[in-house]
Amino acid sequence: MKPDSTAQPLASTEPSPSAGPPQPGKPPAGPPLPGRYKRYATWMIFIVVLVACSIHTDATPYQLIVGLPEMGKLLEEMFPPDWSYLPTIWKPMLETIQIAIVGTTLGGILAIPVALLCAYNVMPRKLISLPMRTILNLVRTIPDLLFASIFVAVFGIGPFAGMLALLFFSFGIIAKLTFEAIEAIDPGPLEAMNAVGASRIQVIAFGVVPQALPYFVSYLLYTFEVNVRAASVLGLVGAGGIGLLLDRSLGLFRYDRASIIILLTLVIVLAIDYGSNLLRRKLL
Repeated sequence: MKPDSTAQPLASTEPSPSAGPPQPGKPPAGPPLPGRYKRYATWMIFIVVLVACSIHTDATPYQLIVGLPEMGKLLEEMFPPDWSYLPTIWKPMLETIQIAIVGTTLGGILAIPVALLCAYNVMPRKLISLPMRTILNLVRTIPDLLFASIFVAVFGIGPFAGMLALLFFSFGIIAKLTFEAIEAIDPGPLEAMNAVGASRIQVIAFGVVPQALPYFVSYLLYTFEVNVRAASVLGLVGAGGIGLLLDRSLGLFRYDRASIIILLTLVIVLAIDYGSNLLRRKLL
């Protein structure tokens, strides 16, 4: 049988010598032009807003340069610190730490039920959760210094007013962060417990608390660190603590005494920060 003369030869899979080297692939295309323009426009708006705010608040490099000599004079008056004033400030500093401990603890305890009532996955009834969130936002709107001023006017000058101010301040921060952490927990255990007929208390005790407890402890320790610094300032409005001596030293232009108060506060804050980090590792 003769081969079919009309049959076409099979195409060779080997590259032709005259084809040349393989061409490199094209680089990936960049983002589409509308997206690129949107990004540039966002940065331009941000820069314009930043510059406008700086101009209206006089927060310009010129103001900083002009104020540098005065800052240098103040630092010269603060050093060397008056070390003989150190025994006088130990007791007010201890009072400041005690104010922070009591205010943070009571605020954290008060924040637990409020955080549970604010979380939608625990309290789906918005007739309860929305009013609680409104109250929480109202508390967080008022700064700690304003709280301290109000309580000083009501209860008089002393550490009790400062403790109440930190109580409400701690309550607002811890409740806000905790209910957000509760809403972000794994819903699987809650759904499983609801499916087997667990009560609401059992779901909270065995499904919500074990997942949210590490976050709550972390927020409590962080708020305590913040409150130690805040308690040092509350004394400026008469709320007790080391702030009273700091205000008195600044009023008498005894910057050397103010510097020793600032240094002692720094040491206490660093020690508390180190201790809270160790405690956080042990608990978490």
